[in-house]
Amino acid sequence: MSVRGAKKRIAILTGGGDAPGLNAVIRAAVRTAIWVYGWEIYGVRNGYDGFLEPDGVFPLTLDRVLGILPRGGTILGAANRGEPFARKEVRDGQEVVVDVSERIVARARELGLDAVIVVGGDGTLRSALRLYEMGLPIVGVPKTIDNDVHGTDYTIGFDTAVQVAADALDRLHSTAEAHHRVMVVELMGRHAGFLALHGGLAGGADVILIPEIPFHFEVLAEAVRQRVRRGRQFSIFAVAEGAYPVGGQPVYRRTGDAFTVPRLGGISEVVARYIEEATGVESRFLILGHLQRGGSPSATDRVLGTRFGTMAVRFIAEGRLGMMTALRGDDIVPVALEDALARHRNVDPNGELVRAARDIGVVFGDEVELLSSSTE
Repeated sequence: MSVRGAKKRIAILTGGGDAPGLNAVIRAAVRTAIWVYGWEIYGVRNGYDGFLEPDGVFPLTLDRVLGILPRGGTILGAANRGEPFARKEVRDGQEVVVDVSERIVARARELGLDAVIVVGGDGTLRSALRLYEMGLPIVGVPKTIDNDVHGTDYTIGFDTAVQVAADALDRLHSTAEAHHRVMVVELMGRHAGFLALHGGLAGGADVILIPEIPFHFEVLAEAVRQRVRRGRQFSIFAVAEGAYPVGGQPVYRRTGDAFTVPRLGGISEVVARYIEEATGVESRFLILGHLQRGGSPSATDRVLGTRFGTMAVRFIAEGRLGMMTALRGDDIVPVALEDALARHRNVDPNGELVRAARDIGVVFGDEVELLSSSTE
């Protein structure tokens, strides 16, 4: 159905790390803009950086989005270091951090854009809010495999990443059982443990460690010992990269400075080494890393991306700028970017999903009562 009115010119960009389902958003936005409203729509390459590149903004046509629905990644490219308010540039041979936000707003105005659809996670959307406050008309779309954007039940990419995590745990069960090992699998999740929790439950993990529930190392060891006493000679751990022990800190592979952001990673190795030393059970660790981001999106992410893409265009048509598309129950609703970014979305340690996991025997590492029940 065509809804022809004042012709608009809009653009879409994908920022931050890639996630399965981004191409579904792009495809839906292009089709809706062209078929329903008769608008022009442009793609911005490599996140916000595209506004600063000679050929960084280009027309999107129906032919350009043909066949992209099942593809992972993003045809627009992404840049998770493309922060407009603190962009790294090389000047006179020196790497410096500069604020290019005004150049981006000016470029968008020069192009005659009536609105920009920004698809991204917390960082990308936070920049979008600041650009909106500077006068750039924006509609946000939440994307992150961490599922930690406040205001929406699910983000694009999360469902696919959960399936990847579950598949990995499924495959590790047989080798862990055959060799009587503890397998510690590290999943993404800086501040929120949704991926480890959902993936761990789907993959039958015996222990799940998430940032929202600090753990005791000795509780983990005792959980393994008790499984051995019950005849279970192997254990599967699903560990969020941001998980940390009581009184401790997350493990970083790289600390941040003026030019780089901190990079989490390595808690699985720390846990595996402790378990082997404390229990004598051979332990191995595996960091899934970017495997969780790659591959064809699940049917759920394709549908969610399609719904978010179409609604983002509708929000523009309705004048609902400064908003983010959000899934609430069965509906896609507008949520103010300011409200969506007011805080991180985290796993509720006392929520139903954690309680369900505990009820089936999953250990989160805070169960100090296991120590008092030890028969050793």
